[in-house]
Amino acid sequence: MMSPGQTVRVVVADDHHVVRTGFAALLDTQPDFTVLGTASDGAEAVRLSRELQPDVVLMDVRMPGTNGIEATRQLCARSEPGPRVIILTTFDLDEYVYDALRAGASGFLLKDVTAERLFDAVRVVAAGDALLAPAITRRLIGEFARLGPQRTRPAAIVLADLTPRETEVLRLLAEGLSNPEIADRLVVTDETVKTHVSRVLHKLRLRDRTQAVVIAYESGLVTPGSPGPSLTDSR
Repeated sequence: MMSPGQTVRVVVADDHHVVRTGFAALLDTQPDFTVLGTASDGAEAVRLSRELQPDVVLMDVRMPGTNGIEATRQLCARSEPGPRVIILTTFDLDEYVYDALRAGASGFLLKDVTAERLFDAVRVVAAGDALLAPAITRRLIGEFARLGPQRTRPAAIVLADLTPRETEVLRLLAEGLSNPEIADRLVVTDETVKTHVSRVLHKLRLRDRTQAVVIAYESGLVTPGSPGPSLTDSR
């Protein structure tokens, strides 16, 4: 998690030269961002990230050779903390959304994102939070509904170590409530909620709230018929 005032170090990976240089140029306009480098495919993104240790990687999902999904999996599978990954996609119904989340991505952005939305997204993810655009969220829920119970049973085991209150916090996280909203629902302080969220992520060995949503749905704790997650505000 970034400290207040700390510069966010970024790597941009996209196989289209104009796209990756455009995103890099935009990010370089912000005083709190430093673009360490750009990559034209997933393999180069992994190499640069391990060499330069960025805080955030903007990762195109469809690249030749090692694609964005596999590159994300490689970066997020390591035991030591790695960069947060934001997947860049052209289509809000991208078929790889679910796989990217399971690989460890912290969120998604469409490539036609506004500059301000891009800046906000990088800052949110660098701070340890997560984001999903509303259209992407709908795609995710639909994927869980399509996969059905065959993917939910094994994941239920991982929730056994959670206390009843932690389980409830996880459920509310997956329903899209922010920390203040969870505090209001449970009649506790914001700090208490932050403590519970931290313990949930630690016990389940999750990187951030996006992975918490995945586990909540895979375990059957939350079902596709319940309110969908909105992870753009997780303060």
